[in-house]
Amino acid sequence: MIMEQYSILGRIGEGAHGIVFKAKHVQTGETVALKKVALRKLEDGIPNQALREIKALQEIEDNQHVVKLKDVFPHGTGFVLVFNFMLSDLSEVIRNHQRHLTPAQVKGYMVMLLKGVAFLHQNNIMHRDLKPANLLISSSGHLKIADFGLARLFSHEGRRLYSHQVATRWYRAPELLYGARRYDQGVDLWAVGCIFGELLNSSPLFPGENDIEQLCCVLRVLGTPTVDSWPEMLELPDYNKITFKENPAIPLEEIVPDTPPQGIHLLYRFLVYPSSQRCSASEALLHPYFFSCPLPAHHSELPIPHRGGRPPHQHPQAPPPDFSVNLSLQSSVVAPVLLKPHALLLPS
Repeated sequence: MIMEQYSILGRIGEGAHGIVFKAKHVQTGETVALKKVALRKLEDGIPNQALREIKALQEIEDNQHVVKLKDVFPHGTGFVLVFNFMLSDLSEVIRNHQRHLTPAQVKGYMVMLLKGVAFLHQNNIMHRDLKPANLLISSSGHLKIADFGLARLFSHEGRRLYSHQVATRWYRAPELLYGARRYDQGVDLWAVGCIFGELLNSSPLFPGENDIEQLCCVLRVLGTPTVDSWPEMLELPDYNKITFKENPAIPLEEIVPDTPPQGIHLLYRFLVYPSSQRCSASEALLHPYFFSCPLPAHHSELPIPHRGGRPPHQHPQAPPPDFSVNLSLQSSVVAPVLLKPHALLLPS
């Protein structure tokens, strides 16, 4: 069995699509993340569509901002995905950082996120579950997009129907909340805007506790959409099932205070009702926000949290035997007589 090639070191976490373990490859010693995915009905086997999309993820070229799918193999009543092991994730950064992230650090994370999203969209892949917990952080500070359990290949023709029950609620685009079955990569771009706002505020922008309240959170900030501002709204399956009282938008300057005008402008480019009007990831990378001071922080300047908020245990290094703060001054200094031979070698 292929699974016997790995030694399980511990459990990292559990998501909607499987349980993730930290493991070591017995022969190579490489540390990896194993994601065990169970099938609902064993007799159904792995759906052809899932196989096609796993294969697509395997075949896309390496990208430094997307976690690489190293292997996939059947196991028990499901299958196992093998990924590079990552130290932590962006939700840990936001939750455990002692202070708000600096403007340069926010820009640094956003640049890496946008590069990863641009790469996926260029390869016709919708992630459909972008959120801080799915943005992993390496020991060198690199951000990598992970968890492709909901990812799908998309077509620009827009004929294909998808499930609207995707994306974690706080990052779910408004068209999904209204039951859209036809949508595109704009659902990822909405999530990018939500993540951007969360980095700026250190708290979620739209923390709804159910789907109706989620819509309320969005409408409260962006204002009640109209036919003029969102013509496609009339075609959404659940548009007529619920009505909201009209309310004006709240300026984003009030929602994310202390954010420069360029940052507010970029946030508005993502958080817009019509999917077609949302700023693409490639376009966003050219926004003036990233070219104004302070410039985006290098990945080595970003905080590297550890799961659970605690750094790994490190044994304190003992001081050199010939130095100790507890020694008396006489015992610590070097006798002048010992320096004479060396002084003779110095140039005059």
